[in-house]
Amino acid sequence: MTTSDELLDLGDRRLRLRRLAPQQSDGLERTTLVFLHEGLGCIEMWRDFPQKLCDATRTAGIVYDRTGYGGSSPWPADPGVRYMEIEADEVLPRLLHKLGIEDCVLVGHSDGGTIALNYAARDPEPLRAVVTLAAHAINEPVCVASIAKAREAFAAGELRQRLMKYHGDNTDGCFRLWSDAWVAPGFEPMDADGRLPGVVVPVQAIQGEDDEYGSELQLGIIAGKVGGYCETRLVPDCGHSPHLQQPAYVLSEITRFIAPLALVG
Repeated sequence: MTTSDELLDLGDRRLRLRRLAPQQSDGLERTTLVFLHEGLGCIEMWRDFPQKLCDATRTAGIVYDRTGYGGSSPWPADPGVRYMEIEADEVLPRLLHKLGIEDCVLVGHSDGGTIALNYAARDPEPLRAVVTLAAHAINEPVCVASIAKAREAFAAGELRQRLMKYHGDNTDGCFRLWSDAWVAPGFEPMDADGRLPGVVVPVQAIQGEDDEYGSELQLGIIAGKVGGYCETRLVPDCGHSPHLQQPAYVLSEITRFIAPLALVG
């Protein structure tokens, strides 16, 4: 396993990222996997899944802390409820350009999956495919209820203490941004009707059967509205983190999906 961490300077913010290299390489040019974490996530909260996927597909990878998370800079200005849209439309394109990534597959968990779909809707040239894990196409009552419970746990101090380990000085800001948005009246994570038809690259959408933040409806909306090929997987005995709760199955399915798409040229 080969990794290295750095701070990427985008001018108005610095993003902490980790470069991953596969354990074995056959010398063929392959795409780059770019991992987008969940709403309270960061590099470390992916655990070893990104490295395992890079090894299985023999591709390089980039894992990074989004604005206001982990070791990255806080938001230069409050993005409010548009934080996922702004990440997709403004920050992610700058990051890929700065890194010189001209061919990539996005792998996004939860909010990260929504950001990946928002980005894909612009049909950007570097993008080869999208994999989503528990992505949100719409806001559901089950999600609002779960976030209300998270707000209670944060106020009680238990959740805040756990998140401090990963986010340090960003803890209060990232939790407030995430939780305030999702419980805001009328909030939707994306314009599903307006954006998803623009997604023409292949999509693999994976969700746990027992996801506490969304139902199987999410898969139906994504598959029914994207403008290109989409396959869905509903994973039994699995909640909101399929890659951590059913890692062997999810690793196998994503590898199967990515393998034919990975070679460049």
